[in-house]
Amino acid sequence: MKSLPLLFLGIFITMALSWSVVVLFPHQQMQNLTPASSDLTDDQEKPIGGAVYYVDGKPYLGKNIEGDDTFPVKLVGEAQRGKLVYEEMGCMYCHTQQVRRQGYGADFERGWGERQSVPRDYILQERVMLGSMRTGPDLTNVGSRYPAEWHYQHLYNAQITSKGSTMPPFPFLFEIKEVSENFGPSADAVDMQAYNPGPGYEVVPTQRAKDLVAYLMNLKQDYELPEIKFSE
Repeated sequence: MKSLPLLFLGIFITMALSWSVVVLFPHQQMQNLTPASSDLTDDQEKPIGGAVYYVDGKPYLGKNIEGDDTFPVKLVGEAQRGKLVYEEMGCMYCHTQQVRRQGYGADFERGWGERQSVPRDYILQERVMLGSMRTGPDLTNVGSRYPAEWHYQHLYNAQITSKGSTMPPFPFLFEIKEVSENFGPSADAVDMQAYNPGPGYEVVPTQRAKDLVAYLMNLKQDYELPEIKFSE
């Protein structure tokens, strides 16, 4: 019984240190991250808003170059709604959205990205879809790898684009419609190849499918940041 207070103290210190390392220190390091241009000026004055950039793990108080585009960019419209569909469909249970650094896996060799993902890539996301396992490929740059039609075909039935894939089909995201005699095929109709419904009918994506594909097409880390360049 005499050692009970010491035991509780030890537990408290262990939990406090763990919380500090996992939560507090990363938060303090990253809380001021803002969208940035690929390069910074050499101005060492602290930018308005207290933004701190980290280059090679060290704080760097440079400023964005005036006129340069800054990244990442916030999702809007269909892409923003599509992220909700992505969550609803549980895509994050089989796919990740994080390219590992070179030498820590085969992400570069598989063509999943030209650089590793860094904390700044996710600062505008209210909920980050990092994922926890790769039953399917990483989707960080899937918007750069395939056109929109490929995504529609893949969602309707993954066997169209990826023979042997274990991904389940999502035909409920589409509608089977009769081709209009007056206007012909719909502009939104997608060629599902061997899975087409038959003569006189067409496969048309629903708004949820359009939103989801818009989100997937926006999954691109095709920009450089001060702390990370391509092939690093």
